[in-house]
Amino acid sequence: MAQRVFFATSEVYPFSKSGGLGDVMGALPEAMQKNGQPAAVISPFYGRISTGNYRLRLTVPDLPVGYPWAPITASVYETTHNGVPLFFIDRAEYFDRRHYYNDPNKGDYFDNAERFIFFCRAAVALMEHFGVPPVAVHAHDWQAAMLPAYIYFLRRSSPFWASTGTVFTIHNLAFQGRFSSRLFESCGLPREAWNVAGVEFFGDFNLLKSGIAYADAVTTVSPSYAREILTEKYGCGLDGILRQRELYLYGILNGADYTIWNPEDDPYLPRHYSASDLSGKRECKDALISEFGLDPRLRDRPILGFIGRMRGQKGIDILNDIIPDLMSLDVGVVALGEGNPVHEAKILEHMDTYRGRVAAVVGYTEDLAHRMQAASDLFLMPSRYEPCGLTQMYALRYGTIPIATAAGGLRDTIIPWPGEEATGYIFTEPDPVDFLRAIGDAVDVWTRDPGGHHQMVLRAMRQSFTWDKSCREYIDIYRKIRLRL
Repeated sequence: MAQRVFFATSEVYPFSKSGGLGDVMGALPEAMQKNGQPAAVISPFYGRISTGNYRLRLTVPDLPVGYPWAPITASVYETTHNGVPLFFIDRAEYFDRRHYYNDPNKGDYFDNAERFIFFCRAAVALMEHFGVPPVAVHAHDWQAAMLPAYIYFLRRSSPFWASTGTVFTIHNLAFQGRFSSRLFESCGLPREAWNVAGVEFFGDFNLLKSGIAYADAVTTVSPSYAREILTEKYGCGLDGILRQRELYLYGILNGADYTIWNPEDDPYLPRHYSASDLSGKRECKDALISEFGLDPRLRDRPILGFIGRMRGQKGIDILNDIIPDLMSLDVGVVALGEGNPVHEAKILEHMDTYRGRVAAVVGYTEDLAHRMQAASDLFLMPSRYEPCGLTQMYALRYGTIPIATAAGGLRDTIIPWPGEEATGYIFTEPDPVDFLRAIGDAVDVWTRDPGGHHQMVLRAMRQSFTWDKSCREYIDIYRKIRLRL
């Protein structure tokens, strides 16, 4: 087996996905291989994993893991996706569940710490089983954050890990994997890791902090977010240790997978289109109006789309607050997502109140997300913070002009109106007043200056956020780490 970069992640599209992490892990390893760096992915084998179109084989039937008790083992299944090997860690009592992290009605699974500590320890055991040290181990978010810590301490006793670098990527600092201190006792780290510079966090065991503390490099998913999390406002209590590690902190913008998100050949669209022929976008809009039973008058008025988790981070409450005002602008609103039941109920209430003008689907399906991107005229992202964001990249490629907060990756990917190079609308504060003002500007341009809006659409569709540049930046980080070891 050649030396690879191993990506460790709790989601990987098309097998598992609850948000942007799954999309990134479905695209980045493939792009890494195309840029000359062999890669593989390690992820849990969930009960609801999508494997119907793939042949899996049992690679390791009884992999010793030893957590939370000595004899425990994992089974490892293998498949490939677009040439990338994927290894799935299977242990039924941990991963054979309908949802990845929580029960929507009961909250987070009580044993999430044990589940993902087990996953990380199994990943270490699997890589050792292969017998070839990885070039690097690249862990993503709190569910995989223990890996850099394990490898940091294993280097002291195991020559196998001596030249393997570790990178930890933070996709969302707010989700930290914070658990009771008692779980530290059997996690496999030495006692010295329990301190303020290690995994201890106000008396609790913080899994995400272990990645920050012990990885050879820490990355975030956009340059702006890397700067933001060094501040108290966005640091989620971890800004102190992040400032301590600032020399090894990098902001690398996520890419978009245009093999999946491309209106020129998207299999989910009723009609394809491109920047040179936008007629299909109009047909996509007409089809969605019919599908949702919207007022036919909206064919000649802007439709505003929202796709995202219905949580405070994404600003769904801000959108809910201004929907009555939006109705006075004579626009339509379509929304897709799930999250906080209060926000879900409110958007459905608006749907009842403004029938034919507001449509909402609670849940998520990939095909509907694609159709909504193509059919909408303007795309709403009133996020309170946004580490990177992928949906605005998709919106740009689909000629759906984003209206977004000046936060994180949104600032890095949208050129703000007014201006000759504008590709979208940016507002400063995530509040109803600024958001409504920005929407008003966009609707006014759409209505009074259709030529200007059309030119903005063309500029948006020609933007390109491929993974190639990001891959080269990651490969450079792996190289720098190996020179330090």
